[in-house]
Amino acid sequence: MAAPSTLPFPATLSRRSPARTTPLRWETTYRRVIRFADIVTIAACMWFGLFILSGSFTPSYRGGGLAVITGAVLAATQLARRSSEIRILGQGADEYRRLASAVAWAIVALGLAGLAAQLPDLRPWVFAVLPMAGAAMTLERFALRKVLHARRARSACMVPVMAAGGAHEVADLIARTRRESYNGWSVEAVCVPTPADASRPSEISGVPVVGGLENVAELAEHGGYRVVVAVPHPWWTGARLRDMAWELENTTADLVVAPALMEISGPRLHLAPVYGLTLLRLSKPSFSGGRWLLKATIDRVGAVIMLLVLAPLLLAIGTAIKLEDRGPVFFRQERVGRGGSTFAILKFRSMVVDAESRLRDLAALNEAAGPLFKLRMDPRVTRVGAILRRYSLDELPQLVNVAKGHMSLVGPRPPLPREVASYAHDARRRLLVKPGLTGLWQVSGRSDLSWEEAVRLDLRYVENWSLVLDIMIAWKTVSAVFHRTGAY
Repeated sequence: MAAPSTLPFPATLSRRSPARTTPLRWETTYRRVIRFADIVTIAACMWFGLFILSGSFTPSYRGGGLAVITGAVLAATQLARRSSEIRILGQGADEYRRLASAVAWAIVALGLAGLAAQLPDLRPWVFAVLPMAGAAMTLERFALRKVLHARRARSACMVPVMAAGGAHEVADLIARTRRESYNGWSVEAVCVPTPADASRPSEISGVPVVGGLENVAELAEHGGYRVVVAVPHPWWTGARLRDMAWELENTTADLVVAPALMEISGPRLHLAPVYGLTLLRLSKPSFSGGRWLLKATIDRVGAVIMLLVLAPLLLAIGTAIKLEDRGPVFFRQERVGRGGSTFAILKFRSMVVDAESRLRDLAALNEAAGPLFKLRMDPRVTRVGAILRRYSLDELPQLVNVAKGHMSLVGPRPPLPREVASYAHDARRRLLVKPGLTGLWQVSGRSDLSWEEAVRLDLRYVENWSLVLDIMIAWKTVSAVFHRTGAY
């Protein structure tokens, strides 16, 4: 009997099964801490629920049984939704979405079970204790995430990354990972195209260049990197990216491809299989409709409520400004809003009365790039004004502009007319939405940002706006104000 023939196996492929990614030591520890904290939080919420519902920490057997069942169902839905998967821990909103989904599934499961078994005693556990447990777990996850971010700010608990592509694009990626260290990426090696004369730089932004694009997979396997990022370069054809993805299956590295449209993400990007090709479809942005009406409503109602709550503080600040030099309390300045319309922005006066007339004498000392004027030690700032600027209190009167509809609580930075006059075509897209009291520029460094970076952040907001993004920015603004990042 003739031996069965064997087809030649391509050398570029391997007979081994795809390698499993081994968690780093800190990842394993962090996941264990998360799971332990979840169990403690669930147990504490069930115990507190017993006290509220029965008035005693030693309830009846029936009450204790309902607490155990509720806690067990919530723990089970958490496991089912994989809310403690290493890949999502410590960054992005996916961790919180999965946590919320787990709580929702627990509510549905227990609600249906209570309805089927006719257990009215289960209702308070479904509609009160479970939501309370979900909120407590969200706060617990947030606190642990802040601890992780603090360690990452000291270059600990990072994921080793290799970047491969054009030198300029690689340098931009390195700068972003260093600026936003909380995401946990540490670029430790770089691969760039091999030039015709076979000479390449030894490093890019302080990161060593270890090879060319043609041997990325081999270098990733021997270097033990967890992520390989392919940034844009003409060398990366579809076939080459596909082949590298196959080769990386035998390593512990995940492949991440940075598209050319790096500032557009979220609901505007869609994968569309057409004629056997996987195409990336980009939907047009929408600047009207129900979501924007809801945003406008939240802006105006929120601004009015904040003005009422902050009224004593606003009165105290106004009094301090008036007592310092007897000048006006408020400073009004023309700014450009949505669609190029102008309005008078309202701020607490933080400079001397004749600050505008003295601007020309200080123009040569400008420390900002582009059309902005920034001076860290501006002699026009008053003593009270320095304190107001340090904590962004001088911007609180802009709540009046928000209540009037000229501004939004969250949005791009409100520009001056002279800035708009020098805008390039890309920067003009900032005018598609209302300017904001806070925004990505506020939580990313404020005056420490370059002009190009400020424009990039504003465009990212315009292209990817969502209510969830507004909530995240508003939450981060509190931290940015207290840390006084870029405030002067």
